[in-house]
Amino acid sequence: MASSLPIPVRALMFSVAASFGAALTHVPAVAAASGPFLSHQALYELSLIKSRGSNAISNARGRILYNFSGSSCEGYTSEFRQVSELDSGEGKLTLSDLRSSSWEDAAGKSYRFKIDTRMNDSDSAPVDGMAERVGDHITVKLKQPVAKTFNLDGNVVFPTEQIQHIIAAARAGKSVLELTVYDGSDNGEKVYNTLSVIGQPIPGTRNIASPDPSTANDQMKTLTRWPVTVSYYDREAKSKDGEQTPVYAMSFELFENGVSRALVLDYNDFVISGAMGKFDVKDSKPCK
Repeated sequence: MASSLPIPVRALMFSVAASFGAALTHVPAVAAASGPFLSHQALYELSLIKSRGSNAISNARGRILYNFSGSSCEGYTSEFRQVSELDSGEGKLTLSDLRSSSWEDAAGKSYRFKIDTRMNDSDSAPVDGMAERVGDHITVKLKQPVAKTFNLDGNVVFPTEQIQHIIAAARAGKSVLELTVYDGSDNGEKVYNTLSVIGQPIPGTRNIASPDPSTANDQMKTLTRWPVTVSYYDREAKSKDGEQTPVYAMSFELFENGVSRALVLDYNDFVISGAMGKFDVKDSKPCK
């Protein structure tokens, strides 16, 4: 949410958490660095862990369906859909449907994305665009919601790149990683500063307290994974007293082939879990 989820990634707005859907498109179920990328489909069941603050909610539920495919020679394609229901009490329900698709060049040179949202049966303007790495900068060309061209710093990374960097840092024994990420979320102009905190590696041989379809899969049982928490900060927001509150934070266990499990999504006013309900490995074409 992986990645694009990256989901995709990331458009859908709840009154209590404006970046809820934008965060979900970041779901990191995409690719790993320095190894084969696993083509797969994953289904995550969303449920409320806790609610806090003045905008407390009484219940939240939903599903994320994520498809990832591709290779280092043809690039990576992700398709993401998230349907959710948020209950703010007194019969006030917010129903949402977020769909996104993206393609990313394996070397991080090009990124194409489309994001469509629906809130309580009303359509919002879709986001459609592409980003190209040109020299020392990135040029973004939007078709929707408005035709626009602008440049980003060359150190900005795309969603799959982000996961590649996190896994490379984990393998190198690093515990902290800072990256600036662009995924086309919101109106297609949002850029996030991110801080990733990486825990100690978890060997595939260790017993799992709460197994799921990914840990039961024969191709996954021997793989190392790492506990990761990524905090997303609004790059344009000003910090107070040298500290800035993240717009949202995402915790998960990241396998070395890029699949993630045990999602926890923290939007300040509420926290949601994303438990993997289904996991299927898809056929992929090796590079020639």
